[in-house]
Amino acid sequence: MKEVAATAGVSVGTVSNVLNAPEKVTPATVARVHTAIEKLGFVRNDAARQLRAGRSRCVGLVVLDIGNPFFSDIARAAEQRAADNNLVVLLGSTDDDADRERAYLETFDEQRVFGLMISPSGEDLDRLQALRSRGVPIVLVDRDGTGSPFSSVAVDDIAGGRMAVEHLCSTGRRRIAFVGGPLSLRQVADRLAGARAAVEDHPGATLTLIDTAAPTVLAGREAGQQLAAGAADLPEAVFCANDLLAIGLLQALTSRGVRVPDEVALIGYDDIDFAESATVPLSSIRQPTTLIGSSAMDLLIAEADGRAAPEHICFQPTLVPRASTESEGRRPSGPVE
Repeated sequence: MKEVAATAGVSVGTVSNVLNAPEKVTPATVARVHTAIEKLGFVRNDAARQLRAGRSRCVGLVVLDIGNPFFSDIARAAEQRAADNNLVVLLGSTDDDADRERAYLETFDEQRVFGLMISPSGEDLDRLQALRSRGVPIVLVDRDGTGSPFSSVAVDDIAGGRMAVEHLCSTGRRRIAFVGGPLSLRQVADRLAGARAAVEDHPGATLTLIDTAAPTVLAGREAGQQLAAGAADLPEAVFCANDLLAIGLLQALTSRGVRVPDEVALIGYDDIDFAESATVPLSSIRQPTTLIGSSAMDLLIAEADGRAAPEHICFQPTLVPRASTESEGRRPSGPVE
């Protein structure tokens, strides 16, 4: 840093400000310092900076499945908000594996991260509490933290599940299947609870549960094959716990000659980009992924800055109807309110 300062004709303190708080330095000086940095090939020792500052510029983000576009969209929004605050995001994907989650938590703790944003794989939050007791700010993502010491950003999945089934019932369908799992995932359980509540409000409606091992395209295909094998007893509609399951199920049904939506209506959850471009455009329950990611980062920064009380943000989902639940000329099979 002394060499950079001498080359740029500024003080060491100015170089430090350019690296850590560039808003305090004039643009011309920032440009001059960066020119010196490039000329000298300077790379600062961030580990040494962390020891001096007590924490890093890195935020740990742990999600259930980065292969799910829902979580990658959240990560993208979080990264953008982090960059606006001179922070970077380190990403971990647990695949709903408690051991992998534990390993990420230990690693991020060792790295003295600025804070942690996490979509927990289970209900046991003791390890998160231990981290928080050591001064690590923590925000729950896609999980309502009401009643816990953690701030949180979530979507009302019970309302979303109810919305999906009410939409199916509004098209006249009454024999409905719910495809999703594992039920140990809070999000899946809440969507099922909302679906069941909606069925109770519609006379003649029934809900059959098809539990899956994972919320993936492959699991959706397997569920679709299971349904198609019993073609004589197909449900009139299927609500999938997420869009990946719905896309897999759509592939399996159409490959076996089942017409969507004429024979089976289909709705997913999340409204990922692939939903609209599916072979039959997929109706879905939309979650505001950009708001989830950016809001979670805002809460984390606020906690790092000393906010005492946890804050809980719960967004409402919205229905996005498309061709997979529309059927021209269809008549209701039971009472319609």
